[in-house]
Amino acid sequence: MTHAKPSAILLAPEAPYPMIGGGALRTASLLEYLGRRFDLDLIVFRQPGAPDPKGLLPKELVRSASVIDLPFNGRGFVSRTARNLRRLAKGVPPLNDRFSGFESQVAQALAGRRYDLAIAEHFWLSGYRGVLARHAKSVGMDLHNIESILFERMAATEPWPASAIHGRFGKICGEMEARQLPEFDFLMVTSENDRDTVARIAPATKTVIYPNTIPLQPVPQVARQNAIIFTGNLEYHPNTCAVRYFHEKIWPLVSARKPELVWKIAGINPQAVQSIVAGSPRVELIGPVEDSATTIASAQAAIIPLLAGSGTRLKILDAWAAQTPVISTTIGAEGLTAQDGEHILIRDGAGPFADAICEIVENSQLAAKLGYCGRVLYEREYTWEAAWKRLDNVEGLY
Repeated sequence: MTHAKPSAILLAPEAPYPMIGGGALRTASLLEYLGRRFDLDLIVFRQPGAPDPKGLLPKELVRSASVIDLPFNGRGFVSRTARNLRRLAKGVPPLNDRFSGFESQVAQALAGRRYDLAIAEHFWLSGYRGVLARHAKSVGMDLHNIESILFERMAATEPWPASAIHGRFGKICGEMEARQLPEFDFLMVTSENDRDTVARIAPATKTVIYPNTIPLQPVPQVARQNAIIFTGNLEYHPNTCAVRYFHEKIWPLVSARKPELVWKIAGINPQAVQSIVAGSPRVELIGPVEDSATTIASAQAAIIPLLAGSGTRLKILDAWAAQTPVISTTIGAEGLTAQDGEHILIRDGAGPFADAICEIVENSQLAAKLGYCGRVLYEREYTWEAAWKRLDNVEGLY
């Protein structure tokens, strides 16, 4: 006798495919886990002009998909500033505001259906717990970041008035987290750090560590170039800030000692940092690349000079998968089970960070050790299969 699969609904603010960016990668990993074990339905939001997400979904894993179209938002400075000032006045964080107000569309997609499990991706969708709970026995939320911490750290990296705006949004997020997180049946977080934070906010709520991971992939076979690399969504504030910090404080120190070294910057939305690095010698803003693994593997080192962030950084996992040495700030490496000097070099401050880059360029044995040990750690803990085993061992989600 065959037994029917349990059923699940996943509510996501962005399309998981193509897997471009950390958010899409995390959502895709969870979707592929659920699709192998549940009769899975998906509700996903679409930005104006984006392709239909349905056409990119693995049909063998997703039973049905509903798409909610978002209204157009101007991306210019004036439009964005006006929106965020309105959000400050309303007391609503930017992305929670962006994805709010679609209860009727979500309810319509759920009409007539019952699920064993519902998961909302991102705190941005926390307001939909109620409508999900009317159709599911258990409702959880996947916290890609702790938004209050993210805003607080962004506030610390910016001059006034941006610092005040980020700080205010951080307080708003903290108040919302205190109200909303305890309402969920379970919460998924990226690391032990985030689990400890959530435990203070919602001590009675079950919290599950589901680490950021990437699919298992072979080490690219490519020659190393005389270059270092930074990757990511360059429009994402912590990444933009990291490029500015590295360009102003660290790159001049490295360039003086390694005048032939090239700094490559790869990722979507390159226009966000173009003005920062424009005219700088030996800085290559290459933007999106089709084969990011090979691009990373061709560098002497991957740099993670982050001063703000939350969750864990998939750009480090990408570098480990490519067997490329990593140099990171403490915040950049936060939440990962990496040992300084074995899997990664963790350095804070411009001088120590620059010294570490030069050390890796000069010391091939150290570079090889870091690359190899990082690859081993990735294979052991940070592939999709490793994360799925963690969820298989969790009881009581539904």
